[in-house]
Amino acid sequence: MTKQPWHQDGLYFECQRCGNCCSGYPGHVWVNDEEITSISRYLKIDETDFRKRYTLNIDGQGACLTERENNDCMFFNRSHGCVVYEHRPRQCQTWPFWKSNVATDQTWTNTIKICPGINLGRHYSIEEINSFIKDDGLR
Repeated sequence: MTKQPWHQDGLYFECQRCGNCCSGYPGHVWVNDEEITSISRYLKIDETDFRKRYTLNIDGQGACLTERENNDCMFFNRSHGCVVYEHRPRQCQTWPFWKSNVATDQTWTNTIKICPGINLGRHYSIEEINSFIKDDGLR
């Protein structure tokens, strides 16, 4: 008999647009070519210019968005939130349903400490969560 994941009955989440997942912690927001095209078009910036200004290539792993000196995502504005929200990368779209966050009930509890939208709003089924984990955009 296969052991069921601790979140077998699904989880609740509703983004509060607080920006805690976009700010204050160093990290990488990975972007693929399609996401770069989408964001650059939305911002009406030439894609080559966008890549030079807003992405870094990390040791052959791919491109990630640049961060400000305080570790905020370049597209997070403390007054308005994510300025590319409707075009944000898949990695951002799948938050908080990352493998590292849903691995155990304890990692989920730790994630609650930084994300006020956890356990609020919409119910996500185990199938949806597994789909997010499979396609979270993380390297």
